[in-house]
Amino acid sequence: MSLEKYRFHYYFSGNSDRSLILFLHGFMGNTDEFNQVISLLVDDFHCLKIDLPGHGKTQVLDDDCYTMAKTAEGLINLLDELKVKQCFLVGYSMGGRLALYLTLHFCQYFDKVILESASPGLLVELEKLERVKRDQQIARKLVRSIEKDDFRKFLDNWYSQPIFGNIKNHPQFDRMIENRLQNNPVKLAKSLRLMGTGVQPSLWDSLQKNKVPLLLLVGENDQKFVDINTKMAELNRLCELKVIKNASHNIHLENTPIFVENIRYFFN
Repeated sequence: MSLEKYRFHYYFSGNSDRSLILFLHGFMGNTDEFNQVISLLVDDFHCLKIDLPGHGKTQVLDDDCYTMAKTAEGLINLLDELKVKQCFLVGYSMGGRLALYLTLHFCQYFDKVILESASPGLLVELEKLERVKRDQQIARKLVRSIEKDDFRKFLDNWYSQPIFGNIKNHPQFDRMIENRLQNNPVKLAKSLRLMGTGVQPSLWDSLQKNKVPLLLLVGENDQKFVDINTKMAELNRLCELKVIKNASHNIHLENTPIFVENIRYFFN
């Protein structure tokens, strides 16, 4: 697939003479997701942030473009158009799942990769079916949340989930919610239906053959993803696991200095 069906919205920032980092945001995020992180890196890195399909200002012309395989292909074509032959890659949550897919299918483009609170998907068919059913329910709630007040209530409920720990008490939480409110709930629902964990290809088997150095970051209070990433690290010798203190699922918001420190450590 060429770029004909995508109108990717993206920004470059930082030092264009330095190594490039591509940032992929999580579900309901946008190009603002990593702003605080990037602000601490701009002197030493060139940074590229992109709105993924269904998010921010990126436009797609076909529902098929929302799938993980097509999105990955579209992003690689964008890198080709931008004449990016190789870069570093950082992906958070949904963006982390996509980053892992990119790493395993287009390894020549990525020198090193950081996955934050990510997973290779689900192995067991029953688990996939249950997850798809749950995601369909969430998607229906999103579609009913067209009004801003309804969407705000949806977000409040979303971030009450245990994996997010005490994120609602974070001083930057309200700003994050305002960024999330810039998205279109109907398009977010499409993203969830077509690139959610239940429908994405399982990457567990492919991970064993991975050839790119991976840093797996998980928050100490996000036990589900600590367990998942521990298994990932056991599967491939190029996976390095780090459990971050004072953080749950969204490490880059909850513990920005340590997150940036790990980027500098791994990419230098």
